[in-house]
Amino acid sequence: MMDNQGTAVEKWTLTAAILASSMVFIDFSTLNVALPAIQKELNINGKNLLWIINAYTLFLSSLLLLGGSLGDIYGRKKIFVIGIIIFSISSFLCGVSGGIEMLIIARGFQGVGGALMVPGSLSIISSVIPSKRRGKAYGTWSTFSALTTSAGPVFGGWLAGIGLWRVIFYINLPIAVFSIIALVAKVPESKDESAKKLDLPGAIFATAGLAGITYGFLEASDTSFAGLKVIISLAAGVLSLIIFMIIEIKSSHPLMPLNLFKSRTFSGVNLLTLLMYTALSVGLFFLPLNLVQIQGYREVSAGLAILPFAILISAMSRFSGIFADKFGARIPLIAGPLVAGLGIFLLTIPGVTNGPSEYWATFFPGILFLGIGMGIVVAPLTAAVMSSVPSGNTGIASGINNTMARIAGLVAIAVLGSFIIISFRNNLESRAADLTLTHKQRSELIENSNNLAETKPPDGLTKEESARIISDIKHSFVSAFDLILYLSAALALLSALTAFLTVEKGILKE
Repeated sequence: MMDNQGTAVEKWTLTAAILASSMVFIDFSTLNVALPAIQKELNINGKNLLWIINAYTLFLSSLLLLGGSLGDIYGRKKIFVIGIIIFSISSFLCGVSGGIEMLIIARGFQGVGGALMVPGSLSIISSVIPSKRRGKAYGTWSTFSALTTSAGPVFGGWLAGIGLWRVIFYINLPIAVFSIIALVAKVPESKDESAKKLDLPGAIFATAGLAGITYGFLEASDTSFAGLKVIISLAAGVLSLIIFMIIEIKSSHPLMPLNLFKSRTFSGVNLLTLLMYTALSVGLFFLPLNLVQIQGYREVSAGLAILPFAILISAMSRFSGIFADKFGARIPLIAGPLVAGLGIFLLTIPGVTNGPSEYWATFFPGILFLGIGMGIVVAPLTAAVMSSVPSGNTGIASGINNTMARIAGLVAIAVLGSFIIISFRNNLESRAADLTLTHKQRSELIENSNNLAETKPPDGLTKEESARIISDIKHSFVSAFDLILYLSAALALLSALTAFLTVEKGILKE
């Protein structure tokens, strides 16, 4: 009887954890494909488009470790439920947003909710399900996570294509209600009795540091790096991160125990994560914009175009994990970034194409190699993180690595996003230099270039001049897109070099 009760509790725990986590994964994978539709409906410029993603990522990355600590001290189920409530309310506010300001603020609160949810999902599974069945539970959780992530781009593209991008946020509400009911009624509470008090100063300065750097780089796209506001913001961000490091060194209960970085492999795989996920994030953010706004793909077609990437990661992760168990993580952590870097480089080749009819010869090869490369990397990377620290520190080690991946996305979109706006503006200005435009028309064109591919020709042009401007806009965006992908491919190569220099040959190998 007890065994049947225990099994029922385990099933409810796994169901609630999977459903709640799916909200985060669905939002992550669907939103990028829907961004062109959001930009068009809300008339958003390029900088604010970047903020839609970074407002979320900022709070998620800086509060992720704090969310795990809150669960350990005050109860994992309690903090998980609070996170779901915050995430679902802010999702509703995202859906009803009538302007960019409300959408960005609501996305920030989504990040806060996500920071309370993400650590709680697996920790609740770990605390409720016995070790003999835990591996199967993790596998089930990972499978459903992969499925929701894979389906996200197609689902988001379809909704955006029929003018219902807001449903991406509304879909979270019924999932949240069911998850909360299941957690409250069926899942037992758990804590870590040895957990110490919170590192609030560390969390405050980590958030302030990342916010300062993010704001500084995004503002630089408007005012250049010489602007006083940009200089002050970047300086305050760097200073806050230095103070954060000092706090972590001196704290008896640090948010990020720096002693773990004494392991060469742990330091190396986290640097690899930072570099590789920076390269990945910027490509996945701007590729849908390129496909929809430049290449003429419908939103659902863009989602289908990116789908092979997610399928390959899901399909290959199990086999790359088995390979790492048998032969060690070093080889896949070197080979994977090299293959992914090749995929990123191949995405720079197509230029301006004739649309989806040329997909298989233009964008598919790059997406294919990028998916294969990341499929090689993901599982061995996670295993190397866990194996490079003492068994008692695996939870915090996983949290640190997850945080590094989120910070990479934040930095990628802030820094490289700023560069693509600046590069696009310079390219467009150069291409339009030989056009006979009035001073007002030229100023209007350059001012509107903050909208990136949504830039419109100025009023008063002939049909031929407008067509020339539209062509210049497309080629200027592709040139800027290629530039940041060259930088991303270089980061992927640095990831492979990092693995070669830091990952020990025997890590994971039995």
